[in-house]
Amino acid sequence: MKKLFTLLFFCYFPFLSSAEEDRDVYKYLNLFGEAFEKIKNNYVEDVTSKELIESAIEGMLSSLDPHSTYLNYDELNELKVQTKGEFGGLGIEVTLENGFVKVISPIDDTPAAKAGIKAGDLITHLDDEPVLGMTLSEAVSIMRGKVGSKIKLTVNRNENENLQITITRAIIQLKAVKANVENNIGYIRVSSFNQKVDREIINSIKSFKNKNLIGYVLDLRNNPGGLLDQAVNVTDIFLERGEIVSTRGRNGKQGSRYNAVKSDLINGLPLVVLINQGSASASEIVAGALQDHKRAIIMGTKSFGKGSVQTIIPSGEDVALKLTTAKYYTPSGKSIQKTGIDPDILVEQVELKKVEERSTRKESDLRGAIDNEQSKSDTGDKNQTESQNAEDDVDDYQLTRAFDLILALNLVKKPIN
Repeated sequence: MKKLFTLLFFCYFPFLSSAEEDRDVYKYLNLFGEAFEKIKNNYVEDVTSKELIESAIEGMLSSLDPHSTYLNYDELNELKVQTKGEFGGLGIEVTLENGFVKVISPIDDTPAAKAGIKAGDLITHLDDEPVLGMTLSEAVSIMRGKVGSKIKLTVNRNENENLQITITRAIIQLKAVKANVENNIGYIRVSSFNQKVDREIINSIKSFKNKNLIGYVLDLRNNPGGLLDQAVNVTDIFLERGEIVSTRGRNGKQGSRYNAVKSDLINGLPLVVLINQGSASASEIVAGALQDHKRAIIMGTKSFGKGSVQTIIPSGEDVALKLTTAKYYTPSGKSIQKTGIDPDILVEQVELKKVEERSTRKESDLRGAIDNEQSKSDTGDKNQTESQNAEDDVDDYQLTRAFDLILALNLVKKPIN
């Protein structure tokens, strides 16, 4: 009898627990309904039921994490436009941190980038109105505004520097991929992971086919991320095989695993990936996978550390929930949430100035110096060209170091004749 009682107790306990939870849910739903009615009937100004309910949903989502939010009709359409690569606004990817709007990164060639907005900036005021107390959606809505209109941002930089920056809103037309060849090195700059980025990169690589390249630099600095499938496809361009990224939902369940299915399109050439504090989300997927597979050398500074996946869930008519549904993990099983990707070679961005060399005598200046029979007449012109290229790159110290690394790797593998 005692054993039977114990068995029945354990069998019915989960149902008792579930019933208690249901009672709590109904209790709090009744509380919500009561609060709704009191606000509707007693608030000092008229407020619509739609405004109250949407604000309540937004409050639920924003309390979860900085990336979950409610998308009304206009915001949902704006998101669809952004993923296609054209939208209106300032050109910055932002999140909410300690009540302020934090810049993940400015987007290349946009009003924000041209005005000097930097990754890590905290926006404290919009047109002198404090951001503190706003939801992220409210702040973003203010920043969008009418194309051609101006907005003044109060920016806190490095905790002790306050700036007033006025920016004119514009239509943001993204060219997500820029590519060129310099010093026989293929340079590919990816500013975001919107639609068809993988195709643009593949086309760039094909156009470099007869350039006798010695390596590639993939520049993901200030890239705020974008579409997960594009991050996977871009990584696949440089991998022969293996896992790219895995996602895991609540309690490590409902996960997905993405693997490389194509061959390495650059045929094993040295690859350097540049990242910085503005490299987030999809950028970190690419950098993390290439780092784990030792397919690329990651250079720059620690990345942003956004290791979560958001899913757009339609809800009702023309609205949706943007909900964090999973975390993603690099092939080695590492979550980069709040930690970011550490570069293999730490290179801070610095400003360099060329130091004028003092006039000194060289062997060639000495009277009666023996001639070098191997010297060529075009040496002077070649040196002048290389010097000019060095001057062009000196403004971007990190990129210069990436080029130097590719050149060094090429020299090491060259046989001595």
